Amino acid sequence: MSKIAIVFAGQGGKDLAEAFPVCRGLYAQADEVLGYSLSKLCFEGPIEELTKSNHCQPAIFVTSVACYRALQSLVPGLDVAMMAGLSLGEWSALHAAGALSFEDTLRVLQARGAAMQAACEERAGGMISVIGLAADALQQICEKTGVEMANLNSADQTVLSGPREGIAQAEVLAKELGAKRAIVLGVAGAFHSSLMASATPKLETVLASVQIRPLQIPVVANVTGRPHGDPAAIRRAMLAQVTGSVHWYEGIDAMTAAGVTRFIECGPGKVLSGLIKRIADGAQLCNVQDKTTLEAAVAACASN
Repeated sequence: MSKIAIVFAGQGGKDLAEAFPVCRGLYAQADEVLGYSLSKLCFEGPIEELTKSNHCQPAIFVTSVACYRALQSLVPGLDVAMMAGLSLGEWSALHAAGALSFEDTLRVLQARGAAMQAACEERAGGMISVIGLAADALQQICEKTGVEMANLNSADQTVLSGPREGIAQAEVLAKELGAKRAIVLGVAGAFHSSLMASATPKLETVLASVQIRPLQIPVVANVTGRPHGDPAAIRRAMLAQVTGSVHWYEGIDAMTAAGVTRFIECGPGKVLSGLIKRIADGAQLCNVQDKTTLEAAVAACASN
């Protein structure tokens, strides 16, 4: 039998909430904890409000967890060997693996989103996805433009992050150095870079008020590409994650080395599935983001 890993997106959920009481309950609980109707924002918009970081981060978390709970309800005894999440998704993984309560994770993400939004407004920044450049060429771009390596998504795709003027220079330089593609991303700021530093102490204050418990399922950390340690180590890693690089492909390598052959992505979109397909040759992939994809994932688990 193959080992299963659950991965959580870091980037919504209405039909699952209507179909599954456990999902409906999560949105109702989130509304109560946050003090406003997150469920209405998720299901009805307006999109301008939903995409603000202080709303977006809790929304993606609740939707991702709802997808996972729906899967669990239809596959009793689902045996999950490991978990991971990209950026914000790492918080979803930590909650699902038992480290934080649902309520505490919501509070952390509301504060994290507000702190990161404030950091974005302090200094204009951006991100650019570069495909097809070796590490030495990427390092050269960083040195010449002042940008930083934010997401090491796969062996041939790296996302750079930094000041807006540096991103513009990086786009030109990447093409000159022979990148297959250099795509400026439509994001609010320079995430996973030193431009987010002002968000760290605010997050640290909130984290000090919540309990972090030992993990029930191993979760791979973004900042190391290796499984998290004890609760104190989790706290340190999640603070470092705000400004640190996301070692995504190293984490997927660690999971496949541990015997994982099937990855189920929970949450909006299929970005992680696309990345894993390029990293883990022969991996079995599926995602859960609505009733149709849920049914396909359940069928895949039944054939495991």
